[in-house]
Amino acid sequence: MAARATQLLLFRSLSPFSRRAVAASFLHTPTFSSLSAAGAMASTAEPFLKVQIQRDDTTFDAYVVGKENAPGIVVVQEWWGVDFEVKNHAQKIANLAPGYRALIPDLYRGKVGLDVAEAQHLLDSLNWPAAVEDIRASAKWLKENGSPKVILVGVTGFCMGGALSIASAVLVPEVDAVVGFYGAPPAELADASKAKAPVQAHFGELDTFVGFSDVTAAKQLEEKLQASGVPHEVHIYPGIGHAFLNDSPEGKQRRKDMGLNDDDPTAIQLAWSRFSSWMSKYLSS
Repeated sequence: MAARATQLLLFRSLSPFSRRAVAASFLHTPTFSSLSAAGAMASTAEPFLKVQIQRDDTTFDAYVVGKENAPGIVVVQEWWGVDFEVKNHAQKIANLAPGYRALIPDLYRGKVGLDVAEAQHLLDSLNWPAAVEDIRASAKWLKENGSPKVILVGVTGFCMGGALSIASAVLVPEVDAVVGFYGAPPAELADASKAKAPVQAHFGELDTFVGFSDVTAAKQLEEKLQASGVPHEVHIYPGIGHAFLNDSPEGKQRRKDMGLNDDDPTAIQLAWSRFSSWMSKYLSS
């Protein structure tokens, strides 16, 4: 029964706009374990500057790390919220050559899912078009608050954030390059065949989130990007599943609780290398 409950939660999480089936293999996925508040907020050193960004009639927090005179990259969270893992990714991005200014918009307005039920509730409550507007406001903030010579901004994200990142290539004119990890936007949000910015996307061959980040979804995304005419790459990594970049101790444990025991340091290194090459190519001044 617990495994069935987990499957239903995953089913709901995949489609804010339309329900899609989850792969049958998730019928046997172990339940997620709850993380303590301390564990969920664990991170490396906290070099982040907290800023407030205004758009329309709302204000939201964002977390910035990296050099002020570097190209900007908006880093979009997974369904957990602004937790240790997205901060780890942002720090890594900031330190990649030639150096970037990474900004994490808080799409959940300060809330973080400490277990799957909380994360599910937060995801169900998310207004996805409004989240795209948060990304647009974040890209504008980076363009307006960096060096006058640095006007190029990329977007990247993971799972939910990966789908939103690719949606930004369609819907956010301020975006100059996108890299999305294991997530494709539903057509109701954004039609990738209308992408206007270069897109690189990464998926795991064993990902079982049908219609969202499995191999079929990856290939469908590639077809749409080909139709768009923008520069694009879609990479599928053999032998690994969802969220494979999450290699912190806490992230690895969370993946194991999902039944994902496929750590692959070589794939992680290759994905970051491809990310770095893509952003360096399209965000060079």
